[in-house]
Amino acid sequence: MTLNSVIQTGEAPAAVGPYSQAVVAGGLVFVSGQLGIDPQSGNLVGDDVSAQAEQSLKNLLAVIRAAGLQMTDVVRTTVFLTDMSAFAAVNEVYARFFNAPYPARACVQVAALPKNALVEIDAIAVTVE
Repeated sequence: MTLNSVIQTGEAPAAVGPYSQAVVAGGLVFVSGQLGIDPQSGNLVGDDVSAQAEQSLKNLLAVIRAAGLQMTDVVRTTVFLTDMSAFAAVNEVYARFFNAPYPARACVQVAALPKNALVEIDAIAVTVE
């Protein structure tokens, strides 16, 4: 599999390290984890998991759109939480961005996230079927 292209948009926050917002390879778009960062200010939005999850998914949507795709093209996500008790709150927000049939998903609790974020979400989308 070869790297076909890199996806970059100002509608999502710039990478906070040496990585791309997304890469296209083998008919798939691999979207890097998106924090609940406002793309203009570079700061986390709010200090609650719901606000951060919503912004994270808005950022994910912006990258997906920059790749010429829609959320219906997402086939897999991973949700990283610093506190698994936030699972229900994140699910409520997540359900506003995805419709059935939902992508496959994993949700894991982690010790910490960059910028002390409460949630991070990454995705894989398909460009061809």
